Amino acid sequence: MRFLGRERAALEALLPGLDAELASRPLGELESPGSPGIKAFKELGGPGLLVPTAHGGKGADALNAVRVQRAIGSRSPSLAVATTMHHFSLASLVVLSETGNGFEWMLLTGIVDGNLLLASGFAEGQPGGSILRPTMTARVTDEGIRVDGAKRPCSLARSMDLLTASVMVPRLDGTGEQLAVVLIPADGPGIAVAPFWGSFALAGAESDQVTVTDVLVPPDLVVRTDVPEGQVLDDIQTTGFVWFELLMTASYLGAASALVERVVANERIPDIERVRLVGETEAAMAAVENVARQTGNALCDQSLLVDSLYVRYAAQDTIARVVPRAVELLGGLNFMSSDDIGYLAAAVNGLGLHPPARSRMSGPLARHLGGQPLEIV
Repeated sequence: MRFLGRERAALEALLPGLDAELASRPLGELESPGSPGIKAFKELGGPGLLVPTAHGGKGADALNAVRVQRAIGSRSPSLAVATTMHHFSLASLVVLSETGNGFEWMLLTGIVDGNLLLASGFAEGQPGGSILRPTMTARVTDEGIRVDGAKRPCSLARSMDLLTASVMVPRLDGTGEQLAVVLIPADGPGIAVAPFWGSFALAGAESDQVTVTDVLVPPDLVVRTDVPEGQVLDDIQTTGFVWFELLMTASYLGAASALVERVVANERIPDIERVRLVGETEAAMAAVENVARQTGNALCDQSLLVDSLYVRYAAQDTIARVVPRAVELLGGLNFMSSDDIGYLAAAVNGLGLHPPARSRMSGPLARHLGGQPLEIV
């Protein structure tokens, strides 16, 4: 099979026409603000990729999902990163619909019927802060929950239909607080989007600032979990993080693969060099797929989350080796004749910037090796 053939076949099977649409566009157009990639993803049914077929979605499992993300990343890194945030929010709702006692399944059906894109307002990009600690505040009223706060950067900020965010709310039994996920319609009052992303890299992901001011969220758009504020992961959060690590890693491996693909296509480059780059890239993807095969349709345990983190950090190292070598092999004329090579070489570095950072997780992972529960910081 040709390089990236498996991934592009999965993309075509689940979202027919998207690969061809992305391939027909210049990379610079797809990676710029106002990129047509997000619109194409939405029009071709992308929002329902992970929703089970019983609720009208595409029913993609984790294995096919990571293949789809790698294929998209090879065409448009911005689109892969942006849609990973949608899938991350959706994956937790899918698990809740299968394990909860509420009406989460109605939310899934509504997302598919309305072809809705979810932006993630979860705590990310907080220097020195825990990504489990909500950055938005909530007040309980007779009408529902009123939410205030801001998220920056927030991918899909300008194309989102719903903003998902975590807040702390009083438990229904009156004993302390619990974490809850709220879904906020993007076209309602109190939602404002402002410029934030200043880099040329991944500019097509629409990662701007979203501010929420005194927004009323009705009870039917509030999904409660069983975990208190702090460092302890519950099964829903653990599963969400596993999906996030797998999908984001596959997305950036897709971007790196776009460079490797250019090397493979250049027959003037020695076979041994082309095969070496493909081997390293495929080994990293095989590790992602190994964890993806183990997720199934049930809740993930901490051991699988640990494996997904190891795979993600190892993929960062693979990308750091493969991409500079690919640029060198492609040579100065290729680099100077188009912005694509330089752009991809810059964009792939984004994987190391997503939480949880390896530097912050080294201590928790070391303690986990000693038998302690995993903490996410």
